[in-house]
Amino acid sequence: MRSKTFSNQTIEVKIEKIVPGGFGLGFAENLTVFVALAAAGDKLLVRIREKKGKVAFAEIVEILEPAPERRAAPCVYFGRCGGCDFQQMNYTAQLDAKTAIVRDCLRRIGKITYEPEIPIIASPDELNYRTRAQWHVDSRKQKIGYFARHSHNVIDVENCPILAPALKKTLTDFRANLDFTEFWAQQVEIETATNGAEVSVYSAELVEPTHEISFDAHGERYFYDATSFFQGNQFLIESLIELAVKDAGGDTALDLYCGVGLFTLPLARKFGKVFGVEANGKAIEFARKNTENARLSNVEFETENVGEFLRENTDKLKNLDFVLLDPPRAGTEREIIESILQLQPKQISYVSCDPATLARDLRLLTENFYSIETITALDLFPQTHHVETIVRLKLEK
Repeated sequence: MRSKTFSNQTIEVKIEKIVPGGFGLGFAENLTVFVALAAAGDKLLVRIREKKGKVAFAEIVEILEPAPERRAAPCVYFGRCGGCDFQQMNYTAQLDAKTAIVRDCLRRIGKITYEPEIPIIASPDELNYRTRAQWHVDSRKQKIGYFARHSHNVIDVENCPILAPALKKTLTDFRANLDFTEFWAQQVEIETATNGAEVSVYSAELVEPTHEISFDAHGERYFYDATSFFQGNQFLIESLIELAVKDAGGDTALDLYCGVGLFTLPLARKFGKVFGVEANGKAIEFARKNTENARLSNVEFETENVGEFLRENTDKLKNLDFVLLDPPRAGTEREIIESILQLQPKQISYVSCDPATLARDLRLLTENFYSIETITALDLFPQTHHVETIVRLKLEK
């Protein structure tokens, strides 16, 4: 059935729980209603924005009875900005919602019943944590900030509470010093990254060079810049590494989507040989530099699509002890999971930033030889519905 818009239809709804995507779920008027920016326990007057069959997506018109966990958002742009969508809940409620989202995806998408506790590691600071940011510039209207919810209109942002202090200062400096008339395009993207002290900036429309920075974690030094991916919560990088490689060891390991080598370096301390695979050439340049700086000679990097690498190197990868997967939010391709199943590594560590695609991939793995040992969540993205999850699996002969 085609989607229809009901811009003036309002209904009352009680929010039962928070579900994947960060929506509040309620039932009213014979509809299953998904409400943005809600908290579990809210009683709301909502306006239906979109309806498809018996499913409706709605926006809050009025909070009739707030949930006990509801709070005033710490950001003045909340609700208009398209970034954060959990600021309406206190931090404990955010963490509870995220573990529930992981379980929901495992059960509903993965068809997996996982009884043990899923612990979640909280961010030491629910604000001031973000060490990566993408800012949007509207050169005609002279605005810099983030996209508004449901649009590509730029909200002019003076202060973003989740940014690390160095990026807050950089945003302030941009606002004071940018000459908007120098941009050719109306909409410009600026990528930024910080290690807490130094800042790296990249934009196709800026003439300034992109500075290289470095970050120390888990006894290793990682060089990178704003053009290459590096985890965005400065407080939890060491915990992420420790959980992903803990108790691993053996002759051969494979690090897929290795980026600048965040997991490759610690794996090289535990295995005789490590292969790192990444399609982004710039990231591989940094990965090789990081390995050389660490004086590790047992690592081989390949700048190649992960699927193609696995297809072309089946013989070389026989008798694998360990595979680490850290794919982008869209997850990995089915053929890649099938290639891993053919290789039958003794252990798999799956690092995921999207519980839905994680559950989809885990279903295939658990239906074919693998059992889940542990699942741990990390709150790398406070104030949003996003959650990092690390799943450790072992081969069952």
